[in-house]
Amino acid sequence: MTRVWRCLQATGAASRTRTRCFTTSAPRQEIRSIAELPPRVNPGFTETKRHDLLALGWPSPPRNILFVRKDGDRVVQEALLEYTKHVKSTYPDTNLVFEPYVAKQLHEYFDHPVYTINENGSNTPYHEKVDLTSTLGGDGTILHAASLFATAKSVPPVLSFSMGTLGFLGEWKFPEYKRAFREVYVSGAPCHLDDQPPPAAYSDGGAGPQTSSTGGWSDIKGKKMGRSRNSRILMRNRLRIGIFSSTGERLPHEPPFAHADNQCEDIFALNEVLLHRGALPHLAHITILIGSPPHQKTLTTAIADGFLVSTPTGSTAYSLSSGGSIVHPLVSSLLLTPICPRSLSFRPLVLPANTLITLRIEEQNRGKEIEVSVDGVRRKEGLRTGMEVRVAGEEVRTAGAPGARDWFGGVPSIVRSGGAADGEDHWVGGLNSLLKFNYPFGEDG
Repeated sequence: MTRVWRCLQATGAASRTRTRCFTTSAPRQEIRSIAELPPRVNPGFTETKRHDLLALGWPSPPRNILFVRKDGDRVVQEALLEYTKHVKSTYPDTNLVFEPYVAKQLHEYFDHPVYTINENGSNTPYHEKVDLTSTLGGDGTILHAASLFATAKSVPPVLSFSMGTLGFLGEWKFPEYKRAFREVYVSGAPCHLDDQPPPAAYSDGGAGPQTSSTGGWSDIKGKKMGRSRNSRILMRNRLRIGIFSSTGERLPHEPPFAHADNQCEDIFALNEVLLHRGALPHLAHITILIGSPPHQKTLTTAIADGFLVSTPTGSTAYSLSSGGSIVHPLVSSLLLTPICPRSLSFRPLVLPANTLITLRIEEQNRGKEIEVSVDGVRRKEGLRTGMEVRVAGEEVRTAGAPGARDWFGGVPSIVRSGGAADGEDHWVGGLNSLLKFNYPFGEDG
């Protein structure tokens, strides 16, 4: 460790000079790779009897926390520093993870290492290390955080603080960050930790001394929530998206959604996939097919500015502005919404989530390419004649009776819990307060 020597000189009454030397340690302003961190802790999700939300339970305390912020906002920047310093000081076993450019900006504010992915192409993906994601911003920040796990079949829980322009998806206000993080951190922890058998220790990956899996819980002062007061989870379904050539060959996705080694696999989207004519003046000619071969059926060949396939979460976004239905996020479904169709009889559709929807570019399409965007990120290379986008809903649970099913997909969104709020439908509150659902025109509501 670097040692910095400093000397103080004091002159006495007799003009004698005394020299005193001491040492200080240089701050550990380091950026490390998340490859050094311990493996991800996968929580469990349990169905509850009183309502449709799930209960979050950690098998051991979460340690690797990914923080995602809204860019270009000084208030959010200051809030992030306050928040992360509180987390590290109160829960010292945690490790702070940031995106690379954020880590470069903030690491000098900490006297301990921060972690991020490598930018040299040999990355350990976030989903192998991150236990919990926390966002500070609006709905766009949550979508961006979800896109960091677009190639992952399993997403860590997301704790969101509303600090953006629109906070329909954000559940918590930032002044509540201490309470909110504590509730999530101890969710599922035993009420009496001293009565639990000692678990095996695991390596910290270079972040500090070894610790037991209950060490982070037993060191916390104050009341534990207990297994009956777990944090509540709203499981948001995603879309599974594949792109195919005119010959039926699966094509790789582009960054930031590209798989490792450029593998040609599906990616996941929280809101929607959009096909649009872009800047070209000609309407798009797209055939919509429903189902899987050999039982695939042609719904229609439509002419429009574009088409949206959305999740229930995305039903309050671009789809809503295009005349689509508002769908509760617990309804397992897909939304097919035309954008400015030439035929007024083409209305939005709501389909079962397990329906495979194929959007094929027809030869009659006069534009050279059709633009494709996934959760607002446009693909550089568009679609040409004969190419297809195939979309289906993501499977988020195994088959079986309620209480006996395993939850393994989706985006686990942490909502308020405890007391009367356990029975609240926060989605309904969002419709009334943010979207002003059925708000009286010309009157004070």
